[in-house]
Amino acid sequence: MDDDVVIEDVDDANVPQRIPLKNQDLGQLGFTAAEFLSLYGWYLLAAAFTLILLIQQLKKRRSAQQEAVPHTLLDASLVTKRQEAMEAARQRMQEELDAKAAIFKEKQRQLEEEKRRQKIEDWESMTQGRSSKGHKLSEGSEEAGSSTAVPKPKRSNDYNPLMGQGGSCTFRPGRRGPSAGG
Repeated sequence: MDDDVVIEDVDDANVPQRIPLKNQDLGQLGFTAAEFLSLYGWYLLAAAFTLILLIQQLKKRRSAQQEAVPHTLLDASLVTKRQEAMEAARQRMQEELDAKAAIFKEKQRQLEEEKRRQKIEDWESMTQGRSSKGHKLSEGSEEAGSSTAVPKPKRSNDYNPLMGQGGSCTFRPGRRGPSAGG
């Protein structure tokens, strides 16, 4: 067999022609690779460097994800412990609030009972014709009507809250415009 590679071409007359290949040695191919590296070498170097960095980052992420799995299990147990502790604290605070509310209710009930007894005593003393504890009858009925109202301070009829504290010290705004001194 012949080592030379021959390509045959057919003419219009169907006569095959033998055309030998050019550049049968690999010397030209080596020159082409050198030429390619001289043109695109820096780009290839940058691409290789970027590829190496990308692979390292992916390895770090993968290892971080593998380490994160046990931490999430621990975090889940910590979260449940925290939630249980918060629930217990809320329960204690609710119990304290309920106890305070019960004490307040009891005090209110006692105050109402005392007011009711006082009214009964006032009514009995009124039916007997005497005033109770030196109070006038009109004051006793007012106190019974307004048990939680704070007594208002009495003021004179000429008091006006918009006028300030009263007296001769009043605020007078300054003049508008330029001063009249000159």
